[in-house]
Amino acid sequence: MALIGLLAAAPVSAAKKKAKAPDNKPVFTTIKANHITSIKDQNRSGTCWAYSTLAFFESEILKATGKTYDLCEMFVANNDYMDRAILTVRMHGDSQFSQGGSAGDVLTIIKKNGICPEDAMPLPGTPQGDSLANFNEFFSVMEPYVAAVSKSSAKKISRQWQKGLQGIIDAYLGQKPERFTYEGKQYTPKEFAGSLGIDWNDYVSITSYTHHPFYTQFAVEVQDNWRWDPSWNVPMDEMMRIIDNAIEQGYTIAWGGDVSEEGFTRKGLGIAYDVKKAQALTGSDAARWLKLKADEKKDKLDSLGVNAPEIVATQELRQERYDNWELTDDHGMQIFGVAKDQNGKEYYMVKNSWGEYGDYKGVWYMTKTYVAANTMDFLVNKKAIPADIRKKLGL
Repeated sequence: MALIGLLAAAPVSAAKKKAKAPDNKPVFTTIKANHITSIKDQNRSGTCWAYSTLAFFESEILKATGKTYDLCEMFVANNDYMDRAILTVRMHGDSQFSQGGSAGDVLTIIKKNGICPEDAMPLPGTPQGDSLANFNEFFSVMEPYVAAVSKSSAKKISRQWQKGLQGIIDAYLGQKPERFTYEGKQYTPKEFAGSLGIDWNDYVSITSYTHHPFYTQFAVEVQDNWRWDPSWNVPMDEMMRIIDNAIEQGYTIAWGGDVSEEGFTRKGLGIAYDVKKAQALTGSDAARWLKLKADEKKDKLDSLGVNAPEIVATQELRQERYDNWELTDDHGMQIFGVAKDQNGKEYYMVKNSWGEYGDYKGVWYMTKTYVAANTMDFLVNKKAIPADIRKKLGL
């Protein structure tokens, strides 16, 4: 998951009229909202996987201990990019080296290397004089470096390339602290991770596809799951029950999925548009619809607001869209609550990492249908899984 903040996308013209009619604008009523920490901004970095998963763990710690922490995304990225480069070199370049990652990366790094608070390292972007993370120059330097080593024609390479790469990573992200002081006490990153009041072995990944048996584990075959971390495979309805039960029991979800769909809007909504039905509601016949530009079609769809018709999410549709590349692994966010609109339709409340962006100051509202159709996988506390499903999984 490596979606870089939509703030870099083309801005909407101030002269463009708002197409959404007042009665189509959603009015949300919160049903259940669990505690989250502050909204962060990944800016121009493909680190949604780090931001969303640390946000999830911050909520886990808050639920378990009542204490609020701001954990360090750049500590995770510093460790992760070296691990990923080592694998890429071992694979002679036949493994993708990129900014993206998964929730499993964060959990692996914390178990292996620990974690530190945000202020134990330079704040994102500051080593290169920015106020927020900007990986454009960073990766333009690092990618060719890793490619030069991994695709080398040499019969033998030394380990000096790792020292050189660590220097690049440290120059842009800051050096990882060996020890630091937090609230008057000294810690190593591993000691700090052990002091946070949660059991790092309590977390499992969940997915739902039919090309592997249900109630078994498999590594979801997407490029950013480069560690091949396993997920438990359950039917779609049970996947959704896990999310609902987690929210009801006060837990949150580290969600990974597809936000490239037309229904994921810049305003803060995620709606699984049924385009054919929506086309008729917008007053566009097939011939006229085909002549519209992509942004014109999106404006018409978005104008329907809460009245937009949605697809029926099914197990078969999920599998078909995964196999034909429609369902992709674009972005990571944190699901933390449930709300309903004025028509009674339920939405998940989702913490994004694009700053206080959109109509809801950094929170998105994604319909349950959107989540059912577009989930790739998610990390959850195994205690949040309904008892009958846990029994089937042997957890």
